[in-house]
Amino acid sequence: MIGSEGPDHPRQKNKVYGHGQAEQSFTSALHNGRLHHAWLLHGPAGIGKATLAFRLARVVLKGTDLASPVGRRISAGTHGDLLVIERAKDEKRGRLRAEITAADVRPVQDFLHHTAAEGGWRVVLVDGAEFLNRFAANALLKILEEPPPNTVLLLTSASPGALLPTIRSRCRMLALSPLHERDMRAVLPEVSPDMLSRAQGAPGRALFLAMDSDGSITQLSQKILSGTRLNSDMLAQIERAVRDADGFALLCDLLGEGLASKARQEARLGNVVQAERAARHFAECEAMRRQTEHMNLDKVQAIRQAARSLAES
Repeated sequence: MIGSEGPDHPRQKNKVYGHGQAEQSFTSALHNGRLHHAWLLHGPAGIGKATLAFRLARVVLKGTDLASPVGRRISAGTHGDLLVIERAKDEKRGRLRAEITAADVRPVQDFLHHTAAEGGWRVVLVDGAEFLNRFAANALLKILEEPPPNTVLLLTSASPGALLPTIRSRCRMLALSPLHERDMRAVLPEVSPDMLSRAQGAPGRALFLAMDSDGSITQLSQKILSGTRLNSDMLAQIERAVRDADGFALLCDLLGEGLASKARQEARLGNVVQAERAARHFAECEAMRRQTEHMNLDKVQAIRQAARSLAES
């Protein structure tokens, strides 16, 4: 999971699946002395953007051998020339904060004002750049406008359209695509073929979906999507499902997936009214999730309202 430490953290990995062409574009620019100062790795959530970003950082810092001293320092997060900016963890709520703040970005200025600790390049990795709030985005923009020499910034984003146009314009874009089936099997050999298929080429999404080990959240989402009116049994299921942040996020994700699929299906059949209705519900579901997580609203009440809206439509 992005943002969590441990053997599955992108920091600990070196092998990248499915993004060889993007890596080649970067390494060719580096070896030919034409490395752009900022790169934006963008694509759907869960396809390995952070893993590739850490791999590129290893290439720049000459730490691709995980067993080497440099490689070990990168894995441990102690390399003096690598600074990672990401959403901090909210210890009270036990989940990642909703935003990357100006305070999170402020260490970059101090980092870049010092000579490279190991005499080479310095790398700033911003994981989840779409979470930069307005103040953090403006602080990063100033750095992108006047980057020091021998410095490269690696930004990842699942929603590049949410970034300031001036940030995007100062980055070289690396578009990443969902993984092919063979790469998905290589990354997650223990995950069932059905789960891999549902993940649509995103290993992170496969692991996310696998949290619903007994299928209860999937069944609940299907009831809500079918327009089933709330009853005591469903209310109890909702309370169990959203007891923690991951359950709420997964239920919202499944609802969004179902509504998006319905919108596409109705559009293909020429049912414009039904397609527009499903698309509207999808937008409402996404907005509900963002607002609930950002403002720490009552998750049970949010899902109840979404279920009522679908039942009444």
